[in-house]
Amino acid sequence: MMSSRKTELSVGFFLLVGLACLAYLSLSLGHVRIWGDSDYLVQASFSNVSGLKAKATVTMAGVQIGRIERIQLKDGSALVSMRINKDVRLEEDAIASVKSTGIIGDKYIAITRGASDVYIPKGGKIMDTQPPVDLEELIGKYVFGKV
Repeated sequence: MMSSRKTELSVGFFLLVGLACLAYLSLSLGHVRIWGDSDYLVQASFSNVSGLKAKATVTMAGVQIGRIERIQLKDGSALVSMRINKDVRLEEDAIASVKSTGIIGDKYIAITRGASDVYIPKGGKIMDTQPPVDLEELIGKYVFGKV
């Protein structure tokens, strides 16, 4: 009787530990924040974001500093909402550019530091943006001799 009870308690304990691990993995893989914010929201408007998707990376100097949360159309422009790590501060004259990994690779946003002493607040907006280079247009200009 006593050994049966120990077995049941140990199985129950390992079941709880397994469920806790599963919950942790689900929350961390789903990027769900429970214990405070580890990032802040910044927005940028682009004339074109061709191929950029939510959850794509945001980099500065080649290092990932955040992720794209959402892309929506607002007043004829693409409004991109980005979650930036809280330990990274963006100057108000920073430049956000849509780049791609390789010629036809995934799109991401690269932020170039500014020189200002004033930083973008939480929920602020990056004013200087650059859309992606349109390879089809460049190839068309080259083929038809308009370069």
